[in-house]
Amino acid sequence: MYKTLLVALAASACSIGAVAATPAVRKEPLDAASLSAIKSRFGRLMELANNHDFKALHGMFWQSPSTLLVAKSAIQSEGNWAGFWGNEAVDQKLHDIGSSGPVVLEPDYSKLKVVGLTRDVAESYVPMNIAVSYAGQDGTARPFLMIINWLRVGKDWKVASEIILPVPPVPATKG
Repeated sequence: MYKTLLVALAASACSIGAVAATPAVRKEPLDAASLSAIKSRFGRLMELANNHDFKALHGMFWQSPSTLLVAKSAIQSEGNWAGFWGNEAVDQKLHDIGSSGPVVLEPDYSKLKVVGLTRDVAESYVPMNIAVSYAGQDGTARPFLMIINWLRVGKDWKVASEIILPVPPVPATKG
């Protein structure tokens, strides 16, 4: 009896271990059509930004006090880069940047990646060059990363957060 119980426990432990070791396969929460729609919305966002169409840009964003834009700051007390929360602050920041002179965003569309996080939330990532003359920048195109969280609102996808991060220069090699 003791031997039978021991064999049963050992077999059970082995089978539980095998199941626990099997990685869980997660189904993508968004279909290809939704991912394609978000990529299209991203392209439209870049077009509007390059055309300085502030009214249309406003419509691309989720209308909420929780909307976020992370961008270069012109105000010393905010630090070099800061978060701007809510549509009024986002609209003002986009207007300030776009009105400072030429702004050109050049995403590397071959590296644009969009993933579904849930049925109603997605994230996009793309490296890009941005040329801008805002807050001490000299208008030279420099590398950035743009990370956007998209939120499904009705049948449309809206920007819930847009995080623009400068890519630091490659450190000089010692030699």
